[in-house]
Amino acid sequence: MIQATFDEAHSPAWIKAHIIDSMNELVLVRQVIPWPRIIAQLVSSYAPHRGRFGTSLRMMVALLIVAKLRRLSDREVIQQVKENRYIQYFCNVPDAGLLTFLDPSVLSKFRTRLGEKGIAKIETEVFERLRQAGVIQGDTSLIDSTVLDNNLIYPNDVQLLYKAFGKMAAWAQRQDRPLWWEADHLKKRWRAFGLASKSERPTYLAEFYLLFVPALETFAETVPAPEGAEKEGASAPPLVALLQQLGEQTQQKLAGEQHIKDRIVSLDEVDARPIKKGKSYPACEFGTTLQMSFNRQGFLITTENFIGTPNDTTLYGDTLDLFRKRLHGDPDTVVTDRGARSQANFTRTPDVIDHVFLGRSEDVAEAQRDFCRRARSATEGFIAVAKHRRGFGRSLYRRLSGDRIWSLLCQTAYNLKKFVQQYRAEQVAESSLVKLGLLG
Repeated sequence: MIQATFDEAHSPAWIKAHIIDSMNELVLVRQVIPWPRIIAQLVSSYAPHRGRFGTSLRMMVALLIVAKLRRLSDREVIQQVKENRYIQYFCNVPDAGLLTFLDPSVLSKFRTRLGEKGIAKIETEVFERLRQAGVIQGDTSLIDSTVLDNNLIYPNDVQLLYKAFGKMAAWAQRQDRPLWWEADHLKKRWRAFGLASKSERPTYLAEFYLLFVPALETFAETVPAPEGAEKEGASAPPLVALLQQLGEQTQQKLAGEQHIKDRIVSLDEVDARPIKKGKSYPACEFGTTLQMSFNRQGFLITTENFIGTPNDTTLYGDTLDLFRKRLHGDPDTVVTDRGARSQANFTRTPDVIDHVFLGRSEDVAEAQRDFCRRARSATEGFIAVAKHRRGFGRSLYRRLSGDRIWSLLCQTAYNLKKFVQQYRAEQVAESSLVKLGLLG
């Protein structure tokens, strides 16, 4: 039953027998996370007097967090909780519940139920616990942007058109309608495209486009009107708009245009865009822009996802304001790269901030230049760790909302791991440990 409070699932004897490493990451993190506050924030997502009894909120939230801590898929984390005693302890799963445990799909449904707002509450409560304990400090703001890749294959214009036929065929099958194009001919041309040499492939784009245009026209005339929202076919109108946009961008491509605004790179990840950050490899990435800010210690303060490639000069001010809001104060120093450099950003920065480094040495006094340069290098290092070791390299959730949920969960895991790292290195003040219940 969903409750605002929860009972411990493990007896002292069980803990003594199975939890022998008090410095284990999950043992430490379990004590840091404010479980009652999180559950109190999320309990309103369930109706207490309708439907069947809900699964323990405490356990479900723990599964989401441990999946990101250990970089496990939904299926893998369900399997691990059946075998790993430390994960059982972290998730508060009694032995009796292991025989009839959850299906991996329940985790996906739980994330959908919470949505971005619910996941943000989890991240906020964990962040506030560390901030109020004095673990996270805000003397320095390190701001930069990167790309959160989406889980898609390298886009190809002919491939997008072929997949568009597949989307229309799937809709026709659900509606028991015959196909209005020669499916065998289309498959043969697709196989021929796959076997063609690199120099021969451009000619196939025009061929597929000529087949696609009449098929799309018929499809647009066949789909039901929007008022039939209760029917399964009501999902078709957004698909029509998407395919029409695909047709327009293909026409632009055939006309020789190289820079196509809001270019579609996937029919499933419709919010993904091609993004170039000036790197040698990969030269172009496909996903959403991820704006991040760290403090001097390397804790992740803010994450924001945006469609396309917004100019860094437009992101700087809002990110700084969010940084100040989350830490309830102004940093002494703000460090970012030249992408955020503009007169407006210098003007927008509050006067109470002593040093503002926007990518050039002349932005600060000589005494602060060395620190700011090292801070820029540190920012790149923090981002590299976040992308390669903390899950920010590739989002497996769909759409911009999914990317935001992915970023919030990864941010929670990132900060918890950072705390464990500092705790083991004895870099956390005793007063903070007392507030967290780890000392005294």
